[in-house]
Amino acid sequence: MSNPRESQKESQKESQKENGEGNIIRVPLLPLRDVIIFPHMVVPLFVGREKSINALEECVTKKLELFLVAQKLATTVNPGEKDIFAVGTLGNILQILRLPDNTVKVLIEGKRRARILEYFETDRVIEAVVEEIIPTAESSVEMEALLRSVKGTFENYVKLNRRIPPEMILSVNNIEDPSRLADLIVAHLNLKLEDKQEILELIDAPKRLEKLLQLLQGEIEILQVERRIRTRVKKQMERSQKEYYLNEQMQAIQKELGEKDEFKIEIQSIEKQIRAKPMSKEAKEKATRELKKLKMMSPMSAEATVLRNYIDWLITLPWGEYSVDRNDIQLANQVLEEDHYGLEEVKERILEYLAVRILTENTKGQILCFVGPPGVGKTSLAKSIARALNKKFVRCSLGGVRDEAEIRGHRRTYVGALPGKIIQYLKKATTSNPVFLLDEVDKMSMDFRGDPSSALLEVLDPEQNIGFSDHYLEVDYDLSKVMFILTANTTHTVPKALLDRMEVINIAGYTEYEKFNIAKKYLTQKQMTQHGLKPEDLEIANDSVYALIRLYTREAGVRNLERSVATICRKIARRIVEKRIAEKVEPKETAVLVSTTSKLNKIKTGKVTGTVLKELTYEAKPQQMRVSVQDLEEFLGPPKYTQSRLEDQNHIGLANGLAYTEVGGDLLQIEVTVVPGKAQVKITGKLGDVMQESAVTAMSYVRSRADILGLDKDFYQNIDIHLHVPEGAVPKDGPSAGITMATAITSALTKIPIKRDVAMTGEITLRGRVLPIGGLKEKLLAAKAGEIKVVLIPKGNVPDLKKIPKEVTEGMRIIAVEHVDQALRIALDLKSPEDFLSKKTDNILASYRLGELARDESGKNTPSAVKH
Repeated sequence: MSNPRESQKESQKESQKENGEGNIIRVPLLPLRDVIIFPHMVVPLFVGREKSINALEECVTKKLELFLVAQKLATTVNPGEKDIFAVGTLGNILQILRLPDNTVKVLIEGKRRARILEYFETDRVIEAVVEEIIPTAESSVEMEALLRSVKGTFENYVKLNRRIPPEMILSVNNIEDPSRLADLIVAHLNLKLEDKQEILELIDAPKRLEKLLQLLQGEIEILQVERRIRTRVKKQMERSQKEYYLNEQMQAIQKELGEKDEFKIEIQSIEKQIRAKPMSKEAKEKATRELKKLKMMSPMSAEATVLRNYIDWLITLPWGEYSVDRNDIQLANQVLEEDHYGLEEVKERILEYLAVRILTENTKGQILCFVGPPGVGKTSLAKSIARALNKKFVRCSLGGVRDEAEIRGHRRTYVGALPGKIIQYLKKATTSNPVFLLDEVDKMSMDFRGDPSSALLEVLDPEQNIGFSDHYLEVDYDLSKVMFILTANTTHTVPKALLDRMEVINIAGYTEYEKFNIAKKYLTQKQMTQHGLKPEDLEIANDSVYALIRLYTREAGVRNLERSVATICRKIARRIVEKRIAEKVEPKETAVLVSTTSKLNKIKTGKVTGTVLKELTYEAKPQQMRVSVQDLEEFLGPPKYTQSRLEDQNHIGLANGLAYTEVGGDLLQIEVTVVPGKAQVKITGKLGDVMQESAVTAMSYVRSRADILGLDKDFYQNIDIHLHVPEGAVPKDGPSAGITMATAITSALTKIPIKRDVAMTGEITLRGRVLPIGGLKEKLLAAKAGEIKVVLIPKGNVPDLKKIPKEVTEGMRIIAVEHVDQALRIALDLKSPEDFLSKKTDNILASYRLGELARDESGKNTPSAVKH
């Protein structure tokens, strides 16, 4: 049965249509993005905004119509009244479906045009009071002409636009209502939003048809231009295909005539190389299979290029190619002595390696790692080893490498894939037994792409590298004959598993005497040759070399020293050239023999061979320039460093420690002061965790000895102890400053000065035991440079003194201590050291305090003030 209220509404609507009046109703509003819905149009929509979903649910629940209106800008997230058009379409919801992502898919049918009269927006939904717009149309001859023109133009449009089915023409021809015809056609046109909205707002049907006809004609012109462009492009493609077809025919004709087929010749050449190359059985089978695939491919295909590159890598590797080693110990020793000064331990190890090579052909396990500061000759030493053994030398820098594929290579599935650095450098070496230097192994890092140090485990393991597998090659390669040498500045950052596979040889920093000899025998001659100077042109005095080392460089190696010598040579070269120009000296051609004999052959045979070339020489009398200490400031500027000097007097709470860094040893002062406070210990100077723990250990030791030191049991309750290590911007860490901290704290609390010419190093325990430390040679070098007279070292480091040159310890008194008490008796400025830390300690402390009080009363500076 029908509802009488609904029947009444239908009759009321019919009467309003007949009278030309529009209904005014309040309905939910749905703003649309980039979409305009016309009457008689069925469209699916996806709704995601909360207010829009609420509007749909209200329409379904209350069986209301929905007002559909377009936004002016699609980017507006929460549109208001000013953000939407005034004219839209009333529609019905045919179907609604809620999706899993909390959006709603709805099928809507447009019914009638309407205009917004009032706009209402709440937190839940947007509503509007709208008035229906009833289109006006009168039948006339002009209207009939417009209808025919629009239908004919639309038929032409459909013929040009393949996206509209031809059946649409029949549907359009059966419509006689001008308003409905315009709405149906405009829904199928690819128009701008503003043009569609303009047609929607036109009430007069004839005007709407005229506007539609204008837009149709514009679209037809655009489609015609697109068709012409497509036709032109098609003709060009047909021409290219024709040329390709003719080229293929030409190649076939050339083949029939017996002319060269380059691709076939290349395949034959690859086959010969595969047969001739002494590859492993696995590699030869792999290369043969890939070559068969290549034969069946077109030479122009991308996959053929990838296969060709892969086969090229396989056949260019030095499979089974080895250089003949020179097993002459005397000659190798002579070369090493010629290239490097000092480094006796390293040279001895290399000669031992050669001796083993002479007695047996088994070279497994010969992986050396040189560890030392920058500039001490680690890389150049590896080159000398290769030269002495008559091996090829390749160097691979691992600094900054963080991708495992850098070692193992990329798989061939990736575009632009290549083998890893190991295989790349072996190809460069052209032999399978070179000296392979892996430089800066401690500078590697890891990230999400893998850990390259783990990939090196297989490379450096003598039991595994006989079958090293690269991801790109996919076949095993024998690395057992390669002599790997690694270099690092420190071993702290090298993984233990990797360190376990290497024989670590520590190369300490050079002494001042060693630097002097290196500069005189090697660096000066090398730089003079590079700058075109002869021995008679320049002489650097011995005092000047020592001044360069002390005042212009501060390093464990000799790199900055070599740069300073190079600077002097450049300035001397300029003076010589300017002087020749001023004196107008003309060059003269002379014959000179340019040697082509290698240094090794010259040593071995004593003969020199070469070619005669012409050289420009000058007849001017040579005037040798001698660089004195006074000349250094003119060449290099003011000194960069000042010589370390001892304090003018002994100070309370100021102790000299010794530190080891990556660039050598350093003198480290530790300051302690006591101020009124609340039992706090402040530690400053950018110290690491281990060094801070050493400070706490030193403080606990001093507190445990309070009775013996003559301090009150609760002496720390009303004071703060501040421990500071100068140069606060430099990070510091390590346990070896424990003994220095304990001495400085004891001095600050007992008011006893510390001897200014005493330095110390050693880790301490809570019971006061002094434990061994590392880097002893570097620390003694720093003490030597700082004019320290007495150095306290742990008793456990006494065997290390045998390896330290005499010139380092000359002029210094080195005392080995087992306990902090021993160090305190030596370091503190005591009148009777043997009575300190005994029953007489109280009397000693009382005398120091009385002396301090007397100095205070006389107006003099107290020795307790730490000099910064």
